[in-house]
Amino acid sequence: MVKNRHPAGQAVPGIIFAVPADAPAGLEVISLAALRARARVHGTDLGAPQRPAFHQVLTLSSGTLRPTVDFTAHDVGRGSWLWTRPGQVLQWGELTRAEGTLIAFERDFPGEATVRAARLDDPHARVLRVPRAEAATSLRVATAHLEHEFRTPGRLPREARDAVLRHLLDVLLLRLAHPEESGGPAAEPSETFLRFRAGVERDFARTRRVDDYALALGYSARTLSRAALESAGVGAKEFIDRRVVLEAKRLLAHTDLAAARIADRLGFSSATNFAKYFHQRAGQAPIAFRTTVRERGADLPSARGGGDTTPRHGHPADP
Repeated sequence: MVKNRHPAGQAVPGIIFAVPADAPAGLEVISLAALRARARVHGTDLGAPQRPAFHQVLTLSSGTLRPTVDFTAHDVGRGSWLWTRPGQVLQWGELTRAEGTLIAFERDFPGEATVRAARLDDPHARVLRVPRAEAATSLRVATAHLEHEFRTPGRLPREARDAVLRHLLDVLLLRLAHPEESGGPAAEPSETFLRFRAGVERDFARTRRVDDYALALGYSARTLSRAALESAGVGAKEFIDRRVVLEAKRLLAHTDLAAARIADRLGFSSATNFAKYFHQRAGQAPIAFRTTVRERGADLPSARGGGDTTPRHGHPADP
């Protein structure tokens, strides 16, 4: 992964794949030491907010890290796994205190069965995973095998080697994603909440009104609020607002867009209304938040929400 080029004033430099010529497109397995060295060569600040368009799975062999994913800090140590997904804003923090392996892959590299079974497209999936002892051993073996095959081409034909790497990655992801392999199954959200959550992910930039989602989904507003409270611990309106604020934070952290442009993307009628809405819910003005994240790093309160979306334009009634 190297420094990404963006038009001036559009986005903070990101990271992209930079795999060896004999490796398959869409997959890279790299040590943290090599990642640090590459960052120095290309002038990439790994502590700056990044918003990769690919998955990253990190496991440590020694030391500890405290990366921030979507403005929530996570303590990562030996035996725990960090899985960040496309569209999430990542800040690595102090990378010199740990060693380990980073596996970066594009969504289309694993097999389609794995994409479904491991829920790769779930923007609400857990970021930090701590597998039980038996599962941890299997994950270490799977990672070592994948790393060996990636770094040692051997004499396999290119097509066969790509297939080997794909299958090894499939094994790792399926073990990591399976609830029983990561500390036991969590309570399943209700079908009503899942439909509401999907609707919010699709339309949060078009409307922030609970009544609009209730009408579209065929429920009452009270039913949606009850479902959100049972599954997410907050009411329906708060759930919608958190998703809007998360996207605003992502855009503020990883682009140089003016507040007025962000307001338009998120469906606000004016920059003033957006600034008021953001300040009430984040405790800072939008530009102050951007400065905090970029200059001092973020160790901010929890923010629910997940992957990237393409915002729809529109101007719902401002709160």
